[in-house]
Amino acid sequence: MRHRKNTVKLGRTSSQRGALFSSLVSNLILAKRIRTTLPKARAAKRLADKMVTVGKKGTLAARRQALSFLKLEAAVAELFGAVAPAMKDRAGGYTRVIKLGKRMSDSSEMCILEWVDFVPKAKKAKVEKPEEAPKGEKGEKKAGKAEKPAKKPAAKKAKKEEEKK
Repeated sequence: MRHRKNTVKLGRTSSQRGALFSSLVSNLILAKRIRTTLPKARAAKRLADKMVTVGKKGTLAARRQALSFLKLEAAVAELFGAVAPAMKDRAGGYTRVIKLGKRMSDSSEMCILEWVDFVPKAKKAKVEKPEEAPKGEKGEKKAGKAEKPAKKPAAKKAKKEEEKK
């Protein structure tokens, strides 16, 4: 019986699972938002919340504990420097899962795992370029190349009609 056994195996060995979750949580800390499958996100969410709790302690022992799980010093520095202090007033529930729908290739349920207080940066609006002057006015023409007149569909029809007559 599997009573009270809540390990999500994801078809991997324990060492592979540990590496996967370490990578997912480290990338979540560094990038603030990751896109993954729903089962992986649900499992990583629990571990990310635990890492924030460890980060809120702020002690040397907590830093070493986080480093033993995350494996990246940059992720630990970000966790203790930015993520945990931002969550100091929150009692729990540091992450959220946003469902995206099914992936086209294999129909896996996809989602976004992100921090609750994360606000994504707005995409920059495309700046419309002013119309450029024709090449003849702008600069010198290249020697040896004559510009061809633009072909028009009406001109093609007229040419075909002449050939028929």
